[in-house]
Amino acid sequence: MARIRLLRASKHAAVFALGATAATQIHVLPSPFRTVYAEAPSKDQLPDKKPIYSDFPVAPTTPEPSPTSPVSKPNPHSPTPTDRLAEQVKKARLFLYDQSLAAETSFNKLLSWAFRKETDFSNTIASLAPAPETGEQLLPGAIYVLVATLTGSIVSRNRGIFLRTTFPLAVGIAAGWYLIPVTMQNTSDLIWEYEKKVPAISETHAQISGFAKEAWRQTRLHTKFATDWADEKANEARKTVEDLVSKGK
Repeated sequence: MARIRLLRASKHAAVFALGATAATQIHVLPSPFRTVYAEAPSKDQLPDKKPIYSDFPVAPTTPEPSPTSPVSKPNPHSPTPTDRLAEQVKKARLFLYDQSLAAETSFNKLLSWAFRKETDFSNTIASLAPAPETGEQLLPGAIYVLVATLTGSIVSRNRGIFLRTTFPLAVGIAAGWYLIPVTMQNTSDLIWEYEKKVPAISETHAQISGFAKEAWRQTRLHTKFATDWADEKANEARKTVEDLVSKGK
């Protein structure tokens, strides 16, 4: 046992001696790297530095072209693709705006025209009615005129096509002038205003109206003459009868 302990102690001593020898050699051997100490330059030799937030922008340095190399100068008049696209979009938007504005204007004009026509029609129908001071009642008179027209149609139902068409119309017009003369006069004036827009129709109407008025005047004259003649003959016959009766007594 004592021998083993002695061997272990000798091993430890040998290891310690080797470590000390290696440390001594490391300090003695020169180092392969050299330490260089640099001196700081003076402030006069340092270049001027611009601050990060400078008041004046730094102009970019552009390399000057050499006289031998050709330089392509940009053409300020040629638009870029972005400019051309923006121009096309602008034209499309203006076109759509113009079309929508034209459609809106046309629709407003159509509504104004419809409202104006409706107002004119209402005023025209209202103008046909008789004034209150005339004392003419439109509703019963119109019903009587309709009944007279139907009566004329019934009377002429077994006649020819001409009479079946004209006779009820003539009876209705005659009944209208007799029963509702103010309304018929207003209607006649309205029809005449529309007929004056077409000279051919207005002239024909004037001729027919003149012929009808003249025929009516002649009819009244002949009727008056016939009535007077009948009254005269009746008076003569009555006197003759009275004379005969008086002589017979």
